[in-house]
Amino acid sequence: MRTYRVHFIRHGLTKGNLEGRYIGSTDLPLCQQGVEQLEDLIALKEYPSVDKVYTSPLVRCRQTADILFPDRAVEVVDNLREYDFGEFENRTVEELEKDPRFCQWAAASMQASAPGGESGMDLLKRSVQAMAYIFGQMMENNIYSAAVVTHGGLIMTLLANMGLPQREMIYWNAQPGCGYTALLTAQMWMRDQKFEVYGTIPVGGDNYDVDFSYEMPQEEQ
Repeated sequence: MRTYRVHFIRHGLTKGNLEGRYIGSTDLPLCQQGVEQLEDLIALKEYPSVDKVYTSPLVRCRQTADILFPDRAVEVVDNLREYDFGEFENRTVEELEKDPRFCQWAAASMQASAPGGESGMDLLKRSVQAMAYIFGQMMENNIYSAAVVTHGGLIMTLLANMGLPQREMIYWNAQPGCGYTALLTAQMWMRDQKFEVYGTIPVGGDNYDVDFSYEMPQEEQ
C-alpha cells in the first residue's frame, strides 16, 4: 500500500508574534529575528526532503517556505490561511480583556465566531478542504513527501480533529519553524479522514516532549 508523508510546519516569527497580538488575516512579513531563527534551525537541525511545498497565501508563510525549501516547487493554497480574528485582529489580550465579547469568545474556545471574523468550525472546514486537495494532488502526481507551510491555529485545528493519536488542540502547538510529520494512506483517508502523526520537525529538535502512541482501531490490527 502506498504511503504519503505530509510535513506540517508553522511559519517563522513576525513582529506581531513578538508583541503578543492576535495575528490571523493580517498579512505581516517575517521579522528579522524570525528570519535569523529559521536560518539557525536550518544550520543546526534537519528538515525533511520533500517533492513539493504547499503554503498559505500569507507572506509570512511564503517567506518561510522560500527559506526552508529554496529549491522546491511551491503552490499557494488559499484554504491554508490563518483564522480570521475579525475585530480582535492585531490586538493584544491586554487591549481586549475589558471587552465582554472577547471574554465570551475566549471562553467558547474559538467555537463561537469572532465579531466580524470566523468560528473554529469555519477554520476546521477550510483546513479539511485544504488537506483533501493536497492529498488528492499528491496521489494524482505521485508526490510521496510534501511540506505544508501554514499557521499555528490551522495546524492545531487540523491535527486535533484528524490526527492520530487523538489529542486536544493545545497538544499540537508548534513553535515557529517547527511542526509535525503525518503518514497518510488512501484507505485511512477515504474511510476515516484520518492520518497518523508520528514525528516532529525539525529532526533533532528539542522543542517537544510528545507521546505518539495510540491504539489502532480493531479492524486495522
